[in-house]
This record gives sequence, C-alpha cells and structure tokens, in this order.
Amino acid sequence: MGFVKEFKEFAFKGNVLDLAVGVIIGAAFGKIVSSLVEDVITPLVLNPALKAAGAENIAKLSWNGVAYGNFLSAVISFLCIAMVLFWIIKFANKVNKKEAPAPAGPTEDQKLLMEIRDLLKSKNI
Repeated sequence: MGFVKEFKEFAFKGNVLDLAVGVIIGAAFGKIVSSLVEDVITPLVLNPALKAAGAENIAKLSWNGVAYGNFLSAVISFLCIAMVLFWIIKFANKVNKKEAPAPAGPTEDQKLLMEIRDLLKSKNI
C-alpha cells in the first residue's frame, strides 16, 4: 500500500476528523469561557476584594505576599467550564436516551419446548 493511500485513509477516518473538529470548537469555546470569566464574572466577584486590597488588577491581588488573584481566576474559569460541560453532557444523554426495545417473542424452538413442558405437566410426569 502506498504512503499517500495510507495517509489518506488515516487522515480522513471519522475519528480523526471528529477529533479535529472537537479541538477547534474547544479552542473557540475556551476563548468564550476565558472572556466570560475575565470580563464578566471576575470583576463582579473580585471587585470588592480588589478595592479592599488596593490592587488595580487581579494579577496584583495578594495576601501576605502570596499572589492568589490569578489562581482565583483560574478556579472560577475551571468551575464555569465544568458546569457548561456538565450541561452539555446532560443534554446529550437526554437526547441520545433510547428506549429499550420490546423483548422479542419466543422462537419456534422455545414455543415447542413450552408446549412439551405444558403437556408433561398436564400428565403429571
């Protein structure tokens, strides 16, 4: 098998393409979440702490020489991503939930065996 043919089979398999799409969407989603955390949530949550500490941005937020502002921002970001992923998976599970198929009836062999069983019971054997 030629190199080009092997590469084509590898590169255009469904799993590889699905992974590529997932990575691209994940990168875009990461930017959205980062913006949400840095531009919306962090200022709402940390503005009182920033004012009390006398810091103008989160990177300078510290307590007893320990800078915790960036860590706090990362924790908030993680919690937002985890919550959104939870909702996505919960929704996907709800959509993909399939009802169990009705059990199939007995096969011809099983029907015949049940008839034999019933006949033997009726004759008390």
